[in-house]
Amino acid sequence: MQPDHTHPWLKLLLDLRQLYQEIDQITHTLTQIHGERLHCRPGCVSCCVDLLTVFEIEALNIRQNHPALLKNDRPRAPGACALLDEQDHCRIYADRPYVCRTQGLPLRWIEEPENGRIVEMRDICPLNESGPPIEELDPAACWTIGPFEEKLANLQLQIDQGQLKRIALRDLFTIQAP
Repeated sequence: MQPDHTHPWLKLLLDLRQLYQEIDQITHTLTQIHGERLHCRPGCVSCCVDLLTVFEIEALNIRQNHPALLKNDRPRAPGACALLDEQDHCRIYADRPYVCRTQGLPLRWIEEPENGRIVEMRDICPLNESGPPIEELDPAACWTIGPFEEKLANLQLQIDQGQLKRIALRDLFTIQAP
């Protein structure tokens, strides 16, 4: 579906698409680096859990690009992501939210506990643990949580003036699962 050019959030949706392209470029590079260890393939839905929420800007993007799906179809039964079909394929893959674009990769983030000591944390999907320990990976070989979340939050701030409202993917559907 073509974007509605009269919509006041058109620029924000275009900015979101550009952000997704930047994320996809980096995740493509990381996927090439970690190709042997990544078991993420079509049909692997371990991270496609129920009750995922997204910022309103991402919900708007999904609504804009998949109105018939959201109006005429039912969400997946509770227990899995509402956007999966019965064959475990994402029904909005090209427009999937940020969180879905980075799943499975080695992740790293910085925490500052109460003692003030900065700690680097790392994690990876249990299905992708084989290979060099993630603690030994070069930081550039991991998805760094923080910078892109901040960019996404800044887009959201332009919509809700600081509320950072989130919407459950399941709630995007007009018809709910039985």
